[in-house]
Amino acid sequence: MNMMNTPAHKLLLLAENDNVLVALCPISPGFQTVSDGSEIDVADTVTLGQKIARRAIAKGDKVLKYGVSIGSASGDIRAGQHVHVHNMQSDYTPTHSLKETEGGSDV
Repeated sequence: MNMMNTPAHKLLLLAENDNVLVALCPISPGFQTVSDGSEIDVADTVTLGQKIARRAIAKGDKVLKYGVSIGSASGDIRAGQHVHVHNMQSDYTPTHSLKETEGGSDV
């Protein structure tokens, strides 16, 4: 994990190959930071735990957090833009299923 070089460390990079940063506090539009040598201007209001794009993410590209895909961009996302359900979709694939048993469940 890496705190971004910002006043009061407002953004967190969880893994080096992530294309999103995580807000450690509310951030207003216009806040500036640097990532990968490029300046990023935060475009939207984000709250604690929300994501902003670390670099441009093209429609269909994977959104990477914790070093793994958490979804795909449903449209082009600019660096500094809020990344959430309005511009990404989950790629969740169930890996198990629940089966009902006779007489109900003990759970």
